[in-house]
Amino acid sequence: HVQLVESGGGSVQPGGSLALSCVASGNTYSMNCIGWFHQAPGKEREGVASIAFRGGSTYYADSVKGRFTISRDNAKNTVYLQINKLKPEDTAMYYCAADRRPWVGWCGLGPADFSYWGQGTQVTVS
Repeated sequence: HVQLVESGGGSVQPGGSLALSCVASGNTYSMNCIGWFHQAPGKEREGVASIAFRGGSTYYADSVKGRFTISRDNAKNTVYLQINKLKPEDTAMYYCAADRRPWVGWCGLGPADFSYWGQGTQVTVS
């Protein structure tokens, strides 16, 4: 099992920035991919970025390219999501998730690809 704890959310004005963190614990050796997802009220959860925890390859949803940056610190078992130029439509709960599937050479952005989830951190832009 893997436990994930997100932090760094908050209320910011449009155009501002936030840095979210996701700390993993437990059977972290089993993780290949870590993803960040957001879910606004009444909408489905959707992936915004993912990263190969060992190799560092990154993957982004088209809608966030250029504004969101995912990175990781393996020594700290931590994955970060830097969000710049925040927009009101970025308002959502942000979750990180880890997979447990065998490495397939890439990381997806679909929630179904991930098995372990954190509790989320709220981002509000207004």
